[in-house]
Amino acid sequence: MNEQQITADLLRGALDLERTEHGLLPHRLPARARAQCADGQLVNAEAQPSGVRLVLRTRATTVELDTLRTKLDYRGAPARPDGVYDLLVDGRLSGQAGTSGGNVVTVDLATGETGTEPGPVGTVRFSGLPDRVKDVEIWLPHNEITELVALRTDAPVSPVATSRRVWLHHGSSISHGSNAASPSTTWPALAASLGGVELINLGMSGSALLDPFTARAMRDTPADLISVKIGINVVNADLMRLRAFGPAVHGFLDTIREGHPTAPLLVVSPILCPIHEDTPGPGAFDVEALRRGEVLFRATGDPADRAAGKLTLSVIRDELARIVKQRCGEDPALFYLDGRELYGEGDFQELPLPDALHPDAGTHRVIGERFGGLVFGRGGVFGG
Repeated sequence: MNEQQITADLLRGALDLERTEHGLLPHRLPARARAQCADGQLVNAEAQPSGVRLVLRTRATTVELDTLRTKLDYRGAPARPDGVYDLLVDGRLSGQAGTSGGNVVTVDLATGETGTEPGPVGTVRFSGLPDRVKDVEIWLPHNEITELVALRTDAPVSPVATSRRVWLHHGSSISHGSNAASPSTTWPALAASLGGVELINLGMSGSALLDPFTARAMRDTPADLISVKIGINVVNADLMRLRAFGPAVHGFLDTIREGHPTAPLLVVSPILCPIHEDTPGPGAFDVEALRRGEVLFRATGDPADRAAGKLTLSVIRDELARIVKQRCGEDPALFYLDGRELYGEGDFQELPLPDALHPDAGTHRVIGERFGGLVFGRGGVFGG
């Protein structure tokens, strides 16, 4: 086995690579953006490499990757599943593996206090690969911060050139991949595969909040197709009122358009989420459920406060549709998709949200396939 240098041209889906004492840490926001917000939720989410993958052309039959993971452990809640590495050979899922060791960050849900227990580097190993020249992708865990320490193979590797279109997507924890089975089966990854595009996934748990630095990062990132899924985090964070929301959406879209004046730009409203359809945030853990060892979310706002400008998902959908309609006369490449076409009332009856907020692994597949058909399919705004 020979050690291979991990270079930027072997990685896709990251906007920045930070050199650490262990190796390389992929980031999904550039350093300038990270410097403008120290919020712990964002810091953790953007460093979890959802959609980030190593892409190699090689004849190797064995590939080893040393990584140092950082895993979150919420005290008082069920243990979170370990991260999964997906191996794709010539575009087909051919193996999965996990790693051990790594750091554990413990968060006390009752007090908010955190602590870190350091751990060792672990190794992911894939063997028995076909003995021929092939394209190998290793998708990093979407739910664990992952530092890349070393790459070893039994044959040389080289970067893989691609002429496929680049799809840049921004959204919430659902786009990030919460409750998905593995990194290549989050709904954006599935939709990208169906659409035959290269994914840059800026879905960030709890952090789709119309932040100007995220809009600037999207403005400055080369892309052919762009989508923004807006709403659920604004509601469950109880971040703003209707008066601020509309101008913030306009500003976010204006900034993206500075760098991508003619690219197809799709605004997607929230999927159905009954707890927040007509009840404002903030969202909170259901304490009684936690005592039973379950994770459930609930809305704590008062529906009567909508009259004072508090936001719900139904209010946000109406406002997003209005904004897109207002702008599309001067921006013919701007489009709107009601998120309930991806997951709506009928789906909720058949595939309920297990924690009242996030879809499960099977529903990620449903959403990804629907997005693929509606958006990338014949007649879709990203079709062709």
